[in-house]
Amino acid sequence: MADHLLEVQDLHTVFPTKDGVVKAVDGVSFHLDPGETLGIVGESGSGKSVTVLSVMRLLQRPGRIASGRILYKGRDLAKASDPEMQEIRGEEIAMIFQDPMTSMNPVFKTGWQVGEPLRLHKNFDAKKALKEAVGFLHKVGIPEADKRADQYPHEFSGGMRQRAMIAMGLSTGPNVLIADEPTTALDVTIQAQILDLLRKVNHDFGTATILITHNLGVVAGMCERVMVMYAGKVAEQGPTEDVFANPKHPYTWSLLRSIPRLDAQEHEPLRAIEGLPPDLINPPTGCPFHPRCPFRIDRCIREMPPLEPVGPTQLATCWVTQAGRDLNEAAS
Repeated sequence: MADHLLEVQDLHTVFPTKDGVVKAVDGVSFHLDPGETLGIVGESGSGKSVTVLSVMRLLQRPGRIASGRILYKGRDLAKASDPEMQEIRGEEIAMIFQDPMTSMNPVFKTGWQVGEPLRLHKNFDAKKALKEAVGFLHKVGIPEADKRADQYPHEFSGGMRQRAMIAMGLSTGPNVLIADEPTTALDVTIQAQILDLLRKVNHDFGTATILITHNLGVVAGMCERVMVMYAGKVAEQGPTEDVFANPKHPYTWSLLRSIPRLDAQEHEPLRAIEGLPPDLINPPTGCPFHPRCPFRIDRCIREMPPLEPVGPTQLATCWVTQAGRDLNEAAS
């Protein structure tokens, strides 16, 4: 197979603290191909955002990449200099940040901010950059884009700010677009509009997309592949349809049973995941999910399972499924 557009290999990102070293990303590997949409899911603190911030080299101190490779078109971004990353960041890999209400600078007009990547990366003058910014604001569905470009962010609603952030991300025609919880703090109607917009961006521009979310329903409707993270590690990954139909890791299985389903039997209760995520300074021995796992065996407590194939299309870190056991059958 040809080289992937983006490939992360055994990434370790740590945050030294006075209490110890937080292993926020602990051996994560994945890839992204042109035009593909990859969903990354997991509970808060599972390492989703830190993984993509590592890719963007936007970690806040004292966070640092301890080891691993981040290959973009074969080039290792983990070793790239700051000036090299400034050329790539925003032009070839763009990111939509989590909170639309605080992502934009309140003292600059929206059109000026949307056009900033064009001034920095394409050497557009202010007038040309503003004209292009208006065009992108129109493409993402903002009415009267020429007037809106002359307004400040506080004059925009949350949904419109998120559209403006998407316009900013798309302005340079990036190959990779990272959307970190793009529907946070938005009502459900606006959420649906933003997700439709991202789907259209992926289709019309061929932009490879990484979508970080807690919402499994969003992943089911948006992503060809999904990566489930737990305690800084990859628990499971594979085609979304296969993972959701037949989860191979108990954490994935538990997540899917903690949300309402339209096809569930009447009056079937939701099943909460017992316990709490582990302390990343002092994680448990063996599999980090074993204290909460209904399927654990003695080996789970002693040894960390590797990420290995557990079927034709899926990978999982689970001794139970690697031994050929089916979780759905075991639970019935």
